[in-house]
Amino acid sequence: MNILILGSGGREHTFAWKIAQSALCDKLYVAPGNSGTAEIAENINVSVTDFPAIKTLVLNKQVDMVVVGPEDPLVQGIHDFFLNDSELKHVAVIGPEKAAAELEGSKEFAKEFMMRHNIPTAAYQSFNANNVEEGCAFLETLKPPYVLKADGLAAGKGVLILNNLDEAKTELKNMLVDAKFGNASSKVVIEEFLDGIELSCFVLTDGKNYKILPTAKDYKRIGEGDTGLNTGGMGAVSPVPFATSNFLNKIEEQIVKPTITGLQKDNLPYKGFVFIGLIKVGDDPKVIEYNVRMGDPETEVVLPRLKNDLVEIFQAISNQTLDSISIEIDERAATTVMLVSGGYPEGYQKGKEVLGLENIEGSIPFHAGAILKEGKIVTSGGRVMAITSYGKTYDEAIKKSYQNIEKLHFDKMYYRRDIGFDL
Repeated sequence: MNILILGSGGREHTFAWKIAQSALCDKLYVAPGNSGTAEIAENINVSVTDFPAIKTLVLNKQVDMVVVGPEDPLVQGIHDFFLNDSELKHVAVIGPEKAAAELEGSKEFAKEFMMRHNIPTAAYQSFNANNVEEGCAFLETLKPPYVLKADGLAAGKGVLILNNLDEAKTELKNMLVDAKFGNASSKVVIEEFLDGIELSCFVLTDGKNYKILPTAKDYKRIGEGDTGLNTGGMGAVSPVPFATSNFLNKIEEQIVKPTITGLQKDNLPYKGFVFIGLIKVGDDPKVIEYNVRMGDPETEVVLPRLKNDLVEIFQAISNQTLDSISIEIDERAATTVMLVSGGYPEGYQKGKEVLGLENIEGSIPFHAGAILKEGKIVTSGGRVMAITSYGKTYDEAIKKSYQNIEKLHFDKMYYRRDIGFDL
């Protein structure tokens, strides 16, 4: 079959790397793709949210399956676009329909879903520009730190955690009145701060059945020791050492099952990945957020540990026969370290040549913000490349990633040297 992946990051390169290994895949396309996907698939310069152009591409290339990488096209309803078009409705789309994608599209929607289905999460209230003073009053009832979340999509940057009450009130006004995050912060969710250690749980569902993939933990802050600004993710490890079988059982019983049942009860059609951002508070898991696609850079450590044919799994999701698949996981640990442009997540320069990739041994470089230009691989984004390695332990794997990173160079290259430090 002919398969199209939508997206251009490290997540999409990892999908392409895994799908290209399948005997079921005849031709693989990535739109728009990057320098990594160009090596194993055909890149086509189409925006992930230009649905008419995607339709033309799908028909021209006789695409049988579309794998949606990022959240934007899902929240904008790409799955519905295919279902409602007589020429496209036979094409399998991996990703939820628009109504279900609101789990990521709106923090308030997600919170209401969790409350309705008794899924453990932090207490919260939501506010808009008309009741900003009530929001300030609500902040006074909480203990610091204060958590402010833009309701809509803000490219992973719409969450503020502040220790000072006055600063929290000022930022609430900045978000609601001054549109700090544009339309995404026209509504803001304020929630209690949960103190614990974070991890991510990844679930595949066909709308009826589900399968749980390996856990992962990513590192969001730019600085070592988890300091500085939030980023899209600076590295990840899988499995998560502190996630014991007892704790994983709690996640399944208290969170995964009620989530999948809740989707059915609320008639939210879902075929794809459910990414559940969790925090371990004491011995109990609580949900921080839902995402309706795979995480990045977690994909770069979760998919390499999956032994199954990914296309076979996607077919089962499309046909609602996921219960017939048994998931096989590589026992080894996997780690990834993200190389980023100097200045990221604030202003940074592009077009820096990436050197040394041919010297990598025993690690997999997943390209993210990198493109081919005049035969050279050059930087095109903040997060440039994820270096993934296997090991008997996460320590062994991380060591291998760092050894290979020393062989790589681009101007002002930066990475965290402490991924896995807190485990």
